Formats: sequence, structure tokens, C-alpha cells
Amino acid sequence: MGHPTDLRYTKEHEWLRSDGKRLTLGITAHAQKELGDIVFVELPAVGAAVHQGGDLAIVESVKAVGEVLAPVSGTVVEINGELESAPQSINEDPYGAGWIAVIEMDDPGQVDAALTAEDYERLLEAA
Repeated sequence: MGHPTDLRYTKEHEWLRSDGKRLTLGITAHAQKELGDIVFVELPAVGAAVHQGGDLAIVESVKAVGEVLAPVSGTVVEINGELESAPQSINEDPYGAGWIAVIEMDDPGQVDAALTAEDYERLLEAA
């Protein structure tokens, strides 16, 4: 399928781009394809504390509602407000314009547990 190799991935089908203590995230191309046309995104509040494995956002499509879980603990410092009026950006460009939030990480080492692109593709093949 060819997922970007400069990103990390979760088993919950989220992608992660870390830059120092900041982590940008969204859902993978696989996840958006499985969900179908995305019609609504409930974003977290800027300043919200998030905990690894806890709820971060909700993505609603014509077929299903999916939870986006926080892959790390920290504080939400930025959200993609464009998704409120253009949630389809996730379908059109999941790794670019479809990003969901930026988290200031409490422990950047938590990203090390995420999958590489190669590991993520193996996960999808095994499913």
C-alpha cells in the first residue's frame, strides 16, 4: 500500500510525526478508506490534557463512528480547525491537510513504541 516511511503508526490506525516534544497525528489512509466518506470530526480542545490510550477525537463517516486515541500523554497545543468545515480533507489527504492535532508530549520516548511503516504494513497484511 505504501505508507510514508518518515511516520510512525499505531495498531489503532493513526499516524504520528514527531518533532522534538511535539507530535502531529491523524488517521491512516487505511483507516479513512475503511470509514468511507468522513462527514464530521470532533476535535479536542487546545490545552486539553490527554493520556496515552485515552480518547482524543471522534471521526464520523457515512458508515461508522471511529475514536481517535491519544498515542502519547501530553497537552493538545494545536488542532486542525479546517476539519470543522472540511472534514473530507481526511479522505483527500490523510497525511497532509487531514492532520487532526498536535500534542506537546510529556515523554517523547512514548513514540518509540509505535510501528514503523514496514511493521504497520505487516499488521495490515495479517488482518
